[in-house]
Amino acid sequence: MQNAKDMKGYRGEIKDALDNEFLRGAMDKFAVAYRANRANAFKGMDVEGLIGEIAVAKDASTANLEALFQEFKKNAEANGVQVHLAKTAGEANEIIAEIARKSDCKLVVKSKSMTAEETLLNHHLEDKNIEVVETDLGEWIIQLRHEGPSHMVMPAIHLSRDQVADLFTDVTKKPQTNDPQKLVKVARRELREKYVNADMGISGANFAIAETGTIAVVTNEGNARLVTTLPRVHVALCGLDKLTPTLHDALRVLKVLPRNATGQALTSYVTWVTGANECAAAQDGKKEMHIVFLDNGRSAVSKDPVFSEVLRCVRCGACANVCPVYRTVGGHKMGHIYIGAIGLILTYLFHGRDKARNLIHNCINCQACKQVCAGGIDLPKIIQEVRAIIQDEDGHKTEGKLLSAVMKNRRMFHSLLRAAKWAQKPVKQGSTGFMRHLPMLFMQEQQAFRELPVIAEKPFRDTFKKVKKTVAKPRYKVALFSGCVQDFVYPEQAEAMVKVLQSYNVDVEFPDAQSCCGLPLQMMGELKAAKDVAVSNVNAMDPSSYDYIVVGCASCGSFLTEGYENLLGADPTIRVKMKQLSDRVVDFSSFLVDVLGASPDEFKSFGKSTTYHSPCHLCRGMGVEEQPRALMRTAGLDYRPAEEEDVCCGFGGTFSVKFPEESKAILANKLKNVDATGAEMLLTDCPGCVMQLRGGAAAKGLKVQVKHMAEAIADQLK
Repeated sequence: MQNAKDMKGYRGEIKDALDNEFLRGAMDKFAVAYRANRANAFKGMDVEGLIGEIAVAKDASTANLEALFQEFKKNAEANGVQVHLAKTAGEANEIIAEIARKSDCKLVVKSKSMTAEETLLNHHLEDKNIEVVETDLGEWIIQLRHEGPSHMVMPAIHLSRDQVADLFTDVTKKPQTNDPQKLVKVARRELREKYVNADMGISGANFAIAETGTIAVVTNEGNARLVTTLPRVHVALCGLDKLTPTLHDALRVLKVLPRNATGQALTSYVTWVTGANECAAAQDGKKEMHIVFLDNGRSAVSKDPVFSEVLRCVRCGACANVCPVYRTVGGHKMGHIYIGAIGLILTYLFHGRDKARNLIHNCINCQACKQVCAGGIDLPKIIQEVRAIIQDEDGHKTEGKLLSAVMKNRRMFHSLLRAAKWAQKPVKQGSTGFMRHLPMLFMQEQQAFRELPVIAEKPFRDTFKKVKKTVAKPRYKVALFSGCVQDFVYPEQAEAMVKVLQSYNVDVEFPDAQSCCGLPLQMMGELKAAKDVAVSNVNAMDPSSYDYIVVGCASCGSFLTEGYENLLGADPTIRVKMKQLSDRVVDFSSFLVDVLGASPDEFKSFGKSTTYHSPCHLCRGMGVEEQPRALMRTAGLDYRPAEEEDVCCGFGGTFSVKFPEESKAILANKLKNVDATGAEMLLTDCPGCVMQLRGGAAAKGLKVQVKHMAEAIADQLK
């Protein structure tokens, strides 16, 4: 669990996790295997359609929680079950402790339950002198180590077999081998006695089916069946969000849950419990069964237009499985009780601002979590919403206020960038295009993992008129949106775009009043300022004047579409023009492939060996995957695929400044995969990624050239 009181302390905890070589190795190995296993498990299925159905069904349940609870309560009680509703975590713990007291329960066996972790149930019962034993292997291990889970499905993923062997040696007072099968036998032997002697079994519930009063528990071990059948008292603790109308709804989620959680087509056990069954251990031969539903803010969340989405979560843990940040530091540093992207949100909703304040910044906004979410939750958007709310509650930081003031005033912003050209002269590294070093305020030592670029001598807006040509009978008229990095740091990228587009008889305009897209402001939680900048850009580029708006920055392109919809979609004064603009936005590679129909005839027949980095906001934010690769092949480049091309490079804008150690670790994986291809050139479609990859390659002394796609394509023109 993360308990640092400030960002400095939190970054110190993160550094400790990054120094854990076994943790890093285990996370890397799992992340790579998971992607392949998940793809195989979903092969031949309409994944998007299935997730869409789940989202609709979960939303309907969320809007109807009270009625579903009453229906479930009626049907479960008809089957001999006592149903309780706890408003808070403390109330849930008291209800369960009172059940134990009345039934004289001294020994409790538990199957894995994130809801019980949420309420800290074990601690409460132990304070009442009740022995609680976790029976899921991973949960038992971390209970013995006095730790919280580091993953919702695999709670002990952060531990090695040697660590477990040492732990079991201490527990059994006998030397234990690190053979996993033998360690499992040790656990089985130790736990069987607990099952037999337990007075109470406590489980969670993956589903609570209203029409029959049935609960279901999904596991990969047989422990849940023993917990729910052997003891004379069974208590199931679950959130109100687990209520679902019918068995059909549950079975639909089961198609996704194991595939998304661990890459399995099927899980090992699905235990359905309808009513209190026979139990020889009970005096009257009938099990005493209770179901405790936990609210803990869920009812309020269900009525919120933004946060209600989080109640779609099926607790599969996939958002952590694909998260590059989780991959580097693990769940204990990327969560409080719940981990991963959903954990950043649920920590704020269920455990408060103090627990979430530092965590919520540890999101790189790569959108991988959104792509795999079984409930179709827009996790990045909601994380940014939480970040903004916490800043409003705590007060905005000085740097955020300054950035907002500057970016809202385009002329001031651009004047400062121009002034930076002169201010950087003392730290400029000759003609390399990099800085010699950074001012101390930029955490010079932590940023040394990459070289950083200098501001260009002339921004693109000053050179555009020189590169623009008159097109007599243009095929299309387009506006070029450069973003601030292409405009002021890498103008050669925008110039290459103009050169290529004009070679296809496209009339290119550069609306001079455009500015930064506003994404950096949103990432800092400055939503009001981001909205102001978005309105300014929509007004600067009247979409009705152009056939397309071509972007050379994937982050800008994604934000101009989806981001602007989130910011401006409810504003009747601007939303029509915003939607017209969003509909015309297209990335450079897609424009050449899909619109202009680029042909090999226009390019040299051979080129450098080339690999590719797919920017997060291109492949996920804009849904563009095949076009860049098709364009490289069309242009005669020797394309050599790299491993994990669509995994984040670690930049994330302000993320790499706030968390340089994590950024460095993510970048190291990316460059290792690039280097393994032996390619002479690395291409990407985002200037931010160019900055990260080129700077990282230079710092490591790699020979690979890092370029924007447009530069390489311009060089390949006949």
